[in-house]
Amino acid sequence: MTMANNTRFNQLKAFVIKEIHHILRDRKTLLVLFGIPVVQIVLFGFALSNEVKNNRLLICDQAHDVHSAMLITRLDASKYFDVVGYVSNPDEGTDRLRSGSAHMVVVIPSGFSADLRHSHETSVQLLTDGTNPNLAATIQLYVQSIVNDFRNQIFGKPDIPYEIEVSPRMLYNPQLKGSYTFVPGVMAMVLMIICTLMTSVSIVREKELGNMEMLLVSPMNAMTAIFSKAIPYLLLSLMLVTVILILSVTMLDVPIRGSILLLYLVSLVFIITSLSFGLAISTATNSQQVAMLISLMGLMLPTLMFGGFMFPIENMPIPLQVLSNVVPAKWFYYSINDIMIKGLGFGAVYHRVLLLAAYAAVFLAISYRNFKIRLS
Repeated sequence: MTMANNTRFNQLKAFVIKEIHHILRDRKTLLVLFGIPVVQIVLFGFALSNEVKNNRLLICDQAHDVHSAMLITRLDASKYFDVVGYVSNPDEGTDRLRSGSAHMVVVIPSGFSADLRHSHETSVQLLTDGTNPNLAATIQLYVQSIVNDFRNQIFGKPDIPYEIEVSPRMLYNPQLKGSYTFVPGVMAMVLMIICTLMTSVSIVREKELGNMEMLLVSPMNAMTAIFSKAIPYLLLSLMLVTVILILSVTMLDVPIRGSILLLYLVSLVFIITSLSFGLAISTATNSQQVAMLISLMGLMLPTLMFGGFMFPIENMPIPLQVLSNVVPAKWFYYSINDIMIKGLGFGAVYHRVLLLAAYAAVFLAISYRNFKIRLS
């Protein structure tokens, strides 16, 4: 019995040592085991926060008195806000909100100090971009808190209280529906992950089934082979966009204020970008498991973290904000949000569309190069 136990132990020991050597030689496995958890911990530690910082404020100071200047200084000194400019009237501020250059306009009425001295009350109006309702509600609470602290510091707690009423006005999403953020975000995440995943296994599957040898000896052009893999998924993805839009309008009451054609154009460019990325993965890997791993693990986290719809990018450290610019889903989400919710036109999103097209060109070039190497 003792010899049998020793034999089993030696066998177990041998297999354990063999597996350890195999893992140490397999750099991809080591990356999965150690690299991805470390990256997740570091990124989530920096990006996840209940605070919303570096919000861009526009000031419409119609009073130009000592107390309005003090309130503006207090807002600018807060870690939550950056005063990025001044506007002469609320309409100008609304236009700036529409363009996305600010999150909020703080309107200080004329006679701000005089109203406080004589009638002991005044008001401050907040014009907020409500396309992201959670962000809008949070920064309104921040301003309310700063205004209250300002009032208490300046006037203390006298027998006759001084009141500064904060009058919020939510633009584009007055009912603060979460679906206004949810729908564009889901479109970005689903299209990016599904399109890339479907195409990433397409060429790899041919290799594993043994069909690649037939393709290699055929006179088929490399780009023809690549496009033949992508076109069916392109059509299916456009159908998926249609289904999402129909459900959004009919079930979630999400408006489409901009051009439907522009919406489909931006979606088409993003789909081509996602499919091109999947093809680049497919031509660079040799197994479906590896292709799926790269597609899911390599895209899920960046899309969720840096897409802009789950966590405010302004919260993140500057290096991570810069890193978010390389995530295609971010630019698609911002573009769809501007078209559907704000009703903006091509002039507001063309630079993002060009960037997505550049991504698609790079990924297609990589796919073509890798495929040509296999043909040669």
